[in-house]
Amino acid sequence: MQHVHTVSFPDPQLLADLSPLPGGLHGVVWDMKEAPGGDLGSIDGVILPYINAGAVLGSLGKVPDLKFVQTQSTGYDGVCEAAGPRAAVANASGVHAAATAELAVGLMLAKLRGIDQAVKDQQVESWKPQRRQSLADRKVLLLGIGGIGKELARRLEPFEVTITRVGSTARTDADGQVHGPDELVALAADHDILVSVLPVNDNTHHLVGRDVLAALPDGALVVNVGRGAVISTEALTREVVSGRLQCAIDVVDPEPLPAGHPLWSAENALITPHVGGNASAFEPRILKLLKQQLEALAAGQTPANLVQNGPFQQGPF
Repeated sequence: MQHVHTVSFPDPQLLADLSPLPGGLHGVVWDMKEAPGGDLGSIDGVILPYINAGAVLGSLGKVPDLKFVQTQSTGYDGVCEAAGPRAAVANASGVHAAATAELAVGLMLAKLRGIDQAVKDQQVESWKPQRRQSLADRKVLLLGIGGIGKELARRLEPFEVTITRVGSTARTDADGQVHGPDELVALAADHDILVSVLPVNDNTHHLVGRDVLAALPDGALVVNVGRGAVISTEALTREVVSGRLQCAIDVVDPEPLPAGHPLWSAENALITPHVGGNASAFEPRILKLLKQQLEALAAGQTPANLVQNGPFQQGPF
């Protein structure tokens, strides 16, 4: 007789959208706000909520025989630690790439062309035409060459920019030269826009700090659609509030910014509330990924996007 694995879903709608589940899987709804109990039974796999998953990660430690955790985000900050080394963890790499890349382009255009200021002027019926920077002819320093980075580079090509790519190590790939992080300060001095799509980890935390920001030319634009802690908020705030640099950021550290933080009112800052992947493209793409992941689990195959192998080092789920 086939063993039935129980997978929890963060809300009834997601379970309904993915039902019927493949044979061998049983779905339950668990919002993770309380310890699993009652009729939830023994949970083997957990699909995390998309919004505010970090707030409920502690509940993973209350699942006694956890084997698999699936995020709905590309980032997986703290998930492996919360799940423990015996559980496999997969992220949603690829699901958010298109939407996040297009937001990065939108933020660049909005800040460079003064669209954010035009919105403020419209509220007071003020007509203030002035010559702004174009995206055309800018030199873009792109930090991160994974899924989102590739989509962003592809979208920037028609805008007639020069792109310099920075990855975890210096190398040459199919798209050309990739610079290493140790070159950042030198590279920053020759670029008009620095855009980060990086995840946060031990190697990227505050990778863009005082030295890198100070090296950017006056008036340069800093864009972040990856993770807030990759860029030092303190250093960025200092440069933006002084008026030397501009920023257009979808992520920041901490999130949300505390009330009264200087970036809220800085004229040179444009802030969106971490909505890079939260667009109409999200739902069909996450459902497609989750369906594939559930089918792999039911078939005893290794799911995609593993960032921690867990039991899949030894064999099937």
